[in-house]
Amino acid sequence: MEIAKQYIAGLEKAYFDNGAKETWEHFSKIKHGATNEDIEKIKSLYPEVPNSLISLLELVDGTYWREYQGEEISLYFLGSDVEGYPYYLLSSKEIVKNQNLSIEYYSDYIERKYEGVEIDDRITNQPTSLNWLHFSDCTNNGGTSQLFIDFSPSEKGTKGQIVRFLHDPDEFRVIADSFENYLQKLIGNEYDFINEETVE
Repeated sequence: MEIAKQYIAGLEKAYFDNGAKETWEHFSKIKHGATNEDIEKIKSLYPEVPNSLISLLELVDGTYWREYQGEEISLYFLGSDVEGYPYYLLSSKEIVKNQNLSIEYYSDYIERKYEGVEIDDRITNQPTSLNWLHFSDCTNNGGTSQLFIDFSPSEKGTKGQIVRFLHDPDEFRVIADSFENYLQKLIGNEYDFINEETVE
């Protein structure tokens, strides 16, 4: 829970520092964490789900057109190595719903069927073993970029590594060795995905 709390405290400061105090305070007032039932569904689908993601979801159950107290909230919550693209945190229900998304949409990529598509060699080339947890979409409904926790890496990879998909040009890259390391990188970069342009 500590890394999750640290992350959210720093994110709050980033919103405050960029003139979006009211936006954050309103979000903080109405948001809530995932239910125990939804957390258990994630754990049953992904037994190796990192505690740091669970802790985050227990504090905030999504920011992607997420309804809290009858109001739809859309709030930037995460980032990646792609400059200028803030990301949303998907809710526990969306994570469960999207369990087959990577296999449905990216199996051909994983088999390296397309020339000119950069795919990190830490990512498996076996679509039948693909096991990715989809936890984040970027600003334009995920059409440009999505983030996954990879539980089925290649021999060169690390189980639990963070994979970032980028569209046009298409690319799959490992951007962190673990979800906790991913959060630490965002903290270390001082939440640079939050700025006057992204919170206006």
